[in-house]
Amino acid sequence: MKGLTYKIENQMKRTKIIDLLAAQPGQEVCAKGWVRSHRGSKNVDFIALNDGSTIKNIQVVADAEKFEEELMKQVTTGACLSVEGQLVESVGSGQAVEIQASKIEVLGQCGADYPMQKKGQSFEYMRQFAHMRLRTNTFGAVMRIRHNMAMAIHTYFHEHGFFYFHTPLITASDCEGAGNMFQVTTKNLYDLKKDENGKIIYDDDFFGEQTSLTVSGQLEGELGATALGAIYTFGPTFRAENSNTPRHLAEFWMIEPEVAFLDQEELMDLEEDFIKYCVRWALDHCQDDLEFLNKMIDKTLIARLQGVLNETFVRLPYTEGIRILQEAIKNGKKFEFPCNWGDDLASEHERYLVEEHFKKPVIMTDYPTAIKSFYMKQNAAQGEGSVGYRGCVAPGPTMQGTDVLFPAIGEIIGGSVREENLDKLQGEIDRRHMDTTHLEWYLDTRRWGSCPHAGFGLGFERLILFVTGMQNIRDVIPFPRTPKNAMF
Repeated sequence: MKGLTYKIENQMKRTKIIDLLAAQPGQEVCAKGWVRSHRGSKNVDFIALNDGSTIKNIQVVADAEKFEEELMKQVTTGACLSVEGQLVESVGSGQAVEIQASKIEVLGQCGADYPMQKKGQSFEYMRQFAHMRLRTNTFGAVMRIRHNMAMAIHTYFHEHGFFYFHTPLITASDCEGAGNMFQVTTKNLYDLKKDENGKIIYDDDFFGEQTSLTVSGQLEGELGATALGAIYTFGPTFRAENSNTPRHLAEFWMIEPEVAFLDQEELMDLEEDFIKYCVRWALDHCQDDLEFLNKMIDKTLIARLQGVLNETFVRLPYTEGIRILQEAIKNGKKFEFPCNWGDDLASEHERYLVEEHFKKPVIMTDYPTAIKSFYMKQNAAQGEGSVGYRGCVAPGPTMQGTDVLFPAIGEIIGGSVREENLDKLQGEIDRRHMDTTHLEWYLDTRRWGSCPHAGFGLGFERLILFVTGMQNIRDVIPFPRTPKNAMF
């Protein structure tokens, strides 16, 4: 990564620390950044300076006789400095070069009340200071990896002929049918106009109808796929779910590709290839940050990432997965939640299959229709059940889902073949007693020129959790939005 340089009048141009650490000694340089640590003796001070361009600091060596004691007292943890001096070969271990300072300017002082002092602080404590925690080594590493994962996603889809498709954040439809949506309105909430049945009248609202923040761009993405062939969305989504688990956010980012003429087998190929590409990108482009996180957060991190690349994902019908889980229970395995056929699997079930039984990622297929969304394509019926992936016979109707389960995470991708037949889709909507007022435009794609198509959704923050080894989803997004918390 090459950094830009900046020059202020009468000042030497600044070079980013990532570039200084790769530069040859013997030149005058200027570095600017924040103090990670400062230790001194009677004759010399050592300052670790970091500007966010890399996990690594550059050491600044300041001879005591050159700098006033009052100035050096201001060089505290968190203070912002501009340092000029000679880039020299380092005599100490840990770095190839260091700066022999000739000029130090304190650009921003930092007092003893600075909340990110150089001591062990819990991640829970740091969440109170999300605006300051970004300056720590851990969160700097996480955010650089987050950037690289975004670059990997865009690069992958661009190289594979997908078009980046922008779907609306404000919508009148509920993709998931869950109803946990944030309403968008300009109405005066203290004086709501209602009809004789007590229902709110939206005629005078900005959009003239009830609207909310989107939970998914999938339905609109399907429209793009039936016109452009292959599209992907990548943007924020919102769910008003009162959940405080380490895996849930109210505002999070989703990647949702939709592809025309894709069947179930090809969809699984896409899911596996895509996520391996992202993991490989992290290993190739984020080595220093991953090594830091492997040392400080999760000592199995790099091995787990490499393991994903080296393994072929298991493709497991839900019915077979239930059989494996029930067999484990017979052999003494205890789960908190039930796992009978027809149950929506909990994270503990998913992780058992991935981490203990197969010891590799799993793509689970052919879930019971009743526990999945209305738009998913049903498998062929046989007797009282249905025939799913590779002939697996289930006791009830199933659909062509393809959920990717990962170690330490559980479900990381949720996908399916979409139902392209209008009558079958309408029949499923009717069975669920869904209101189609805001879905007629979606059904039009089945009325006019319908085609087989498939897609999936990947929660970006769950990908970052896996790639960084962090344990709480609130620690892989700069400013988490959770129940009772919209700070910053």
